[in-house]
Amino acid sequence: MAAVAATTGGNALERFFKFQQWGTSLKRDTLAGLTTFIVMAYIIFVNPNILGLGGEGLPFAAALTSTCLVAGVMTILMGLVTNRAFAIAPGMGLNAVVAFSLVLGQGLSFESAMGLIVLEGVAITILVITGFREAIFHSIPLELKKAIVVGIGFFILFIGLVDGGLINVDGGTPVGLVEVGSVPMVPLAVTVVGLLATIVMLALRWRAAILLGIIVATVFGVVMNYIWDKDAGFLPGTAVIPDKVFASPDFSLVGQFDLGAFSKLGVAAALLWVFSLMLSDFFDTMGTLVGVGGQAGYLDEKGDLPEVNRPLLVDSLAAVAGGAASASSATTYIESGAGVGVGGRTGWVAVVVGVLFLLAMFFSPIAAIVPSEATAAALIVVGYLMMATLTKAEGEAEHERGEAKASINFADLAFGLPAVLIMTIMPLTYSITNGIGAGFIAYVLIRVVQGRGREVNWLLWVSALAFVLYFIFPYLEAKGLI
Repeated sequence: MAAVAATTGGNALERFFKFQQWGTSLKRDTLAGLTTFIVMAYIIFVNPNILGLGGEGLPFAAALTSTCLVAGVMTILMGLVTNRAFAIAPGMGLNAVVAFSLVLGQGLSFESAMGLIVLEGVAITILVITGFREAIFHSIPLELKKAIVVGIGFFILFIGLVDGGLINVDGGTPVGLVEVGSVPMVPLAVTVVGLLATIVMLALRWRAAILLGIIVATVFGVVMNYIWDKDAGFLPGTAVIPDKVFASPDFSLVGQFDLGAFSKLGVAAALLWVFSLMLSDFFDTMGTLVGVGGQAGYLDEKGDLPEVNRPLLVDSLAAVAGGAASASSATTYIESGAGVGVGGRTGWVAVVVGVLFLLAMFFSPIAAIVPSEATAAALIVVGYLMMATLTKAEGEAEHERGEAKASINFADLAFGLPAVLIMTIMPLTYSITNGIGAGFIAYVLIRVVQGRGREVNWLLWVSALAFVLYFIFPYLEAKGLI
């Protein structure tokens, strides 16, 4: 009877998620979900730390619960609604805006700051329902979509290099190789061991190479940390065997938001903040869908994502949910590429990630074991795999479904220069939005100077003008003009 039930359950999952159609399996996508979760798990602790403001902000336990709750529920919803391997969690960058710009800088309470997050999520949801967000997605030229894929690949790789301690962003040059002896060497060794192990396993064509690389690096890190008497240089609480495995969730922050920002800042300033938050959220998600979608083979021959409104709608509602639960705006994560990198393709990947986030509310001490250095190698490799999607030969991959394969024509100024801006500004500023904005503005400007402004889709004109306002917004704020 148990065997019959298992077979029936497996068939039901196959009918819903269509593993065979996507060239994958239940086992492979489960492995992919575990991989994505491990790579994303840092947000469980980083988000509460940022929103906690060193003990002066939101309580850590409650913020951790809200982070896991929003990530879990919205990622499961993403998997069920879209059948795509996209995972959602509170976004890095926007959480810093909430804590440092809105609360510390503007003097808002966290409830009022989260109210602005709810409003920007509602605004984006309206844009999705009206079809405006999808129309902008389709208005982007294929060459710029390719550049976004490569740019996000560089971005993920750069994150891995920084998290792994392989490069130094605080030296005499903007970016440089870390000097041996200038940083704790054990965490650096963990990154190197994980990277070497992952490269070897990839060369051997092991399907679980990325996940196994994380495990190897974690085990090595834990052993070395105990040899160094838990003083090897890892972040507190990581690379150690926890004293307990269970932690009670705290839901006290759910529903704690208000619209007090309008009385505190004024209507005009509050709306400008909503616009700025919305634009960042809007294009971060768009870039991630193109980047991870290209890697997964979701894009068609025009570089568009079929039924894109589904992930866009779930992502927009995630922003609302993030604000309503005081977890900050939740968005689709570029680390979704980690699961895609090990072959994950269907929404089951997202369901697995979401369930693990919900379990993390109760077993967060276990999730804390993996140090960021152990996942750094995975990000480096995933960045490479994402960039490689544009240069695969026909039939090289198991499942390519219309992936863009032609290279970008850098000799064409209108596409080449915006592409370079997108691919470099994204990683160097740690912002998908900044890269896309610079590329859009450059593309429109070049087309106008060339006398071909009429060829630019009117939605790109709107987007470029919005980005101009987005880029000058900090200046206006600093000068007290808003």
